[in-house]
Amino acid sequence: MPIIQHQLYIDAPKKVCFDLARDVEIHTQTVSKTNERAVRGVTSGLLEVGDEVTWEATHFGAKQKLTAKVISMDKYNQFVDVMVKGAFHSFTHTHLFKDEADGTIMIDIFEYKSPFKFLGVIVDKLFLERYMRKFIVSRAKMLKKIAEAGL
Repeated sequence: MPIIQHQLYIDAPKKVCFDLARDVEIHTQTVSKTNERAVRGVTSGLLEVGDEVTWEATHFGAKQKLTAKVISMDKYNQFVDVMVKGAFHSFTHTHLFKDEADGTIMIDIFEYKSPFKFLGVIVDKLFLERYMRKFIVSRAKMLKKIAEAGL
C-alpha cells in the first residue's frame, strides 16, 4: 500500500489553512487541471465530520467519479477523509496542520490501495504513485498561494 507524504510551509494562520483545505469551492480551484467538481453530497462550503462529497474529474483522459467521506476532525489540527466509492480499492487522506513560527506546516498523508490486485502494484510502480504525488503537491502549492494571498 503506497503512502505519499508531503509537507509545506504556508505563511498564513493554521485556522485559515485548515478551512481552505476543507472548502469544496477552493478544492475545485486547486485541482482545475483535472476539471474536478463536486456533483453530489456536499457541493459547497466547508466539509464537516460525516459529510460526503462525490467528485467528478478527468484523470488519464477518462471522466471518473469518486465519493469521499470525512471520518474524523480535530478542528484546526487535522481531518481525515476516506474513499467510499471510486477507482481506487481504498484510500485514506490525512490532512495535518501545525503552527510554525508565523505560519503553518500543512502535511498530507495519502495512503491508498490500487485496484487490480497484483496488476495494481505494477501500475503503482509504473505511473500511479508518481501521478498521485504530483497531484497532491500541486494542490498543496495552490492552497499555499490562495492562503498567502489572503483570500
